[in-house]
Amino acid sequence: MKEYIQLIERDGKPEWAILPYEEYLKLLEQAEMLEDIRDYDTAKAELENGEDELIPSGVVYAILDGGNPIKIWREYRGLTQQQLADAVGISKPYLSQIETGKRKGTTEILFAIAKVLDVSLDEIVGGEKE
Repeated sequence: MKEYIQLIERDGKPEWAILPYEEYLKLLEQAEMLEDIRDYDTAKAELENGEDELIPSGVVYAILDGGNPIKIWREYRGLTQQQLADAVGISKPYLSQIETGKRKGTTEILFAIAKVLDVSLDEIVGGEKE
């Protein structure tokens, strides 16, 4: 490949490399493949270090189907309403009303719920419709 590359210099230093388009496409494909491999390695390391988790498709589909994210995450984490309410410092009826949409919950309460469920605030309120 080197024999097909033309170098253009400025002040005695290479500044541009001109190469056949097919070679450019190959280099671009290889760079994208390397980026994919690095992204995979990063994601794998985050999973192994406990910095990230795989979310089961059942959780994702339940939320996409319009289920209440707090209830879905609570059930996925294996918590009862009473356990989550106690951990957050609210009453079980209040949590139930949040889960059924009868009450919205303050930002502080929603943040506390997200923290106990080990999810971001956006994961429990991001899909809300006004």
